Amino acid sequence: MSLLSKLRCITVDVTGTLIAYKGELGDYYCMAAKSVGLPCPDYKRMHEGFKLAYTEMAKKYPCFGHAAKLPTIVWWKTCVRNSFIKAGYDYDEETFEKIFRRIYASFGSSAPYSVFPDSQPFLRWARGEGLLVGLVSNAEYRYKDVILPALGLEQGSEWDFGVFSGLEGVEKPDPRIYKIALERAGKIAPIAPEVTLHIGDSMRKDYLPAKSVGMQALLLDRFKTPDAVEWKKSGATVLPDLAAVQEFLTSGNKLTC
Repeated sequence: MSLLSKLRCITVDVTGTLIAYKGELGDYYCMAAKSVGLPCPDYKRMHEGFKLAYTEMAKKYPCFGHAAKLPTIVWWKTCVRNSFIKAGYDYDEETFEKIFRRIYASFGSSAPYSVFPDSQPFLRWARGEGLLVGLVSNAEYRYKDVILPALGLEQGSEWDFGVFSGLEGVEKPDPRIYKIALERAGKIAPIAPEVTLHIGDSMRKDYLPAKSVGMQALLLDRFKTPDAVEWKKSGATVLPDLAAVQEFLTSGNKLTC
């Protein structure tokens, strides 16, 4: 008996599992600076500045400011300004406003992202097999409303329900986000955790919290990360892509625990 026959629902991580970033962060910050006649910021400094600023904002205002009722655009504006400052670029207000608008628009579109070739076929196959398909992502509302539809991953054709941290106020690795996913699925049809499979690319954010609420789980290793060796040693099922997941589910394989 295949694992597929025992499942009623699949939930899937988004970034790194279904889609990936194109190019480097510096590419988009460079284009924004050039649009107002300024030279490109240093890529390495910009990348480090962004990491620091993002980490600070995520800690102070988690889930893109959900609990503080901070508008998403204000959250990102603060993060981007601090990214520039930490990288050594302190623009005047008018200049920064123009640069920020360009950056915010870019990352609110499909431009910086690419869809893995097996993503849409896998999601459609799973729904065609009668499974409910949900997305679970640490992302804000633009993923759901703009970015994913623009990439051809639409609710109703590729997925049935979505749980996005910026809309829910809970983010991975908090197990509550997976409980919300189960509740969301349950509004469509009765779903038990043990007949739900979560697919992601992080042991800490995907595999462990999903397992902790009783779901089944497996990990993707699209980029041949060194961590995958430890994932396998810890007992996780690790597969290279979604095409391999489809084959795995329809064969007689069993998930490792």
